[in-house]
Amino acid sequence: MITAAQLRAARVLLGIDQRRLAELSGLSVPTIQRMEASESMVRGNVDSLVKLITALEGAGIELIDEGAVSGAGGRGVRLKINSGSARSYLDHQIEAKASSGTRARR
Repeated sequence: MITAAQLRAARVLLGIDQRRLAELSGLSVPTIQRMEASESMVRGNVDSLVKLITALEGAGIELIDEGAVSGAGGRGVRLKINSGSARSYLDHQIEAKASSGTRARR
């Protein structure tokens, strides 16, 4: 599970906006907005949550569950140490999605 605060923090760490996260995850901007507006745990169907978490992890975000080893002992997010360049991954994903959309329209 992921909290709304973790989701917002993950976006900030990656330096992306809601639109870009929507593109990476295959979700709509209103869905991302609803998820971030949740009071605590992000609500959504399982498929949407899996897409969201997969996109964040692929971009180099590590979700820290409550009680997991972390400085404060609470939930959080961090960039993976060996994630390489998160920016280049994000740029590649956007380009790939744009290319596939162009090919589908032809």
